[in-house]
Amino acid sequence: MSELAGKSTVVVGLGASGVAAARLCLRRGARVVATDRKAAAELSGEARALVAMGATLVAGGHAEAEMAEADVVVLSPGVPRFAALDRAERRGIPIWSEVELSARSMLYAPPIVAVGGTNGKSTTASLVGEILAARGERVFVGGNLGEPLADHVDEPFDIVVLEVSSFQMERVDRFRPHVAALLNVSDDHLDRYVTFDAYARAKGNVFLRQEESDWAIVPSEDAICLREARRGRGKIETFGPGGTLDVTNDAVVDRATEQRFVRQEWALAGGHNALNVAAAIACVRPFGVPAETIRQVLREFRGLPHRTVLVTEVKGVRFYDDSKGTNVGAAVTALEGLDEERVVLIAGGRDKGGSYAPLVAAMARKARAAVLIGEAAEAIARAVAGRVPVERAASMRDAVRLSAALARPGDAVLLSPACSSFDMFRDYKDRGEEFVRCVRWLEEEAVA
Repeated sequence: MSELAGKSTVVVGLGASGVAAARLCLRRGARVVATDRKAAAELSGEARALVAMGATLVAGGHAEAEMAEADVVVLSPGVPRFAALDRAERRGIPIWSEVELSARSMLYAPPIVAVGGTNGKSTTASLVGEILAARGERVFVGGNLGEPLADHVDEPFDIVVLEVSSFQMERVDRFRPHVAALLNVSDDHLDRYVTFDAYARAKGNVFLRQEESDWAIVPSEDAICLREARRGRGKIETFGPGGTLDVTNDAVVDRATEQRFVRQEWALAGGHNALNVAAAIACVRPFGVPAETIRQVLREFRGLPHRTVLVTEVKGVRFYDDSKGTNVGAAVTALEGLDEERVVLIAGGRDKGGSYAPLVAAMARKARAAVLIGEAAEAIARAVAGRVPVERAASMRDAVRLSAALARPGDAVLLSPACSSFDMFRDYKDRGEEFVRCVRWLEEEAVA
């Protein structure tokens, strides 16, 4: 019998994750109150459909959700703290993330691979899933990547691969991945966390329940990630230069077996992806995947949309879409990972509270110019302070035109905003798609 049967459950936040969590609770026999700050008319059709499934819908705020009387609260990752939630927590009411709820509810209890980090986790988790599937495993790949696990807990997967965010890891209790990877931790979401250390510890919660039979994957010589891994009891494996999965100039080398995975044979673009590949290989090692299976996947895997993807070349200038570069660390990685010697960077959006100093240093080394958009344009311009030429654009189309005019043959134009998208776009996908459209317009003009 489900531990939720007959229990009063409040699901807070009705995006994709919250809706999936509410459906799962209803399937397990819980009495569900589903609540969101948005008015009912602004909610998705799937959220409103919860009423027909038996849920009580509270829209326009959480005040009437009676959280303090609940047996369990399931909190969506994008929802910040608020007074009623704090009161429920003080009363000892369990507060779970959708990931925690799903892990508790899986019918077949397959091993979980959880991939976290500020940057690279979507690409790495997807690559892990591709490798395991190529080996013949039935694999679920989702989580923060886009597909909530809650909708799939009754399916007979052999392995579950989850991208996990710091928000999702804030509320875990029994969640125990067999393999947990923390790829990196750099400034991000400091508009939500009081300190960088609090952010790092939220990410490190992925290791907390690991036992000696589990695996903890961290970068070599990264003191922060190693500290977090040691909060659990998993076997620690390292990736990166000097790690067990060593990254050299031309290959990733598994030092345990001396198998080489030569970078020239990969479909993935960008030098920074060598770390993602090394991490992915480390994550699949516990499952005994043959080296040739990994090589075959690397020959075919081209990465994910909006993550340093080559759009096209116009008049000798290559245009790259890295709209998923929503923080400074991601933008630095994308900028420095390009093979082109000089880059015109399109950056800006909604500021997330971190320092732009690392981006400015990378721009001084590699950028020919910067074209700035959105609310953070002035803050980035002040940080740059004359280190590279700066232009401002009022729209993505203007930004693409300006960038093309500033670039020279052999250069790259890179959209890697270092900011969130919500000032001008629905999300990073909308921003990236608009960039691609504008580049295509430019391409059509060039051949007209």
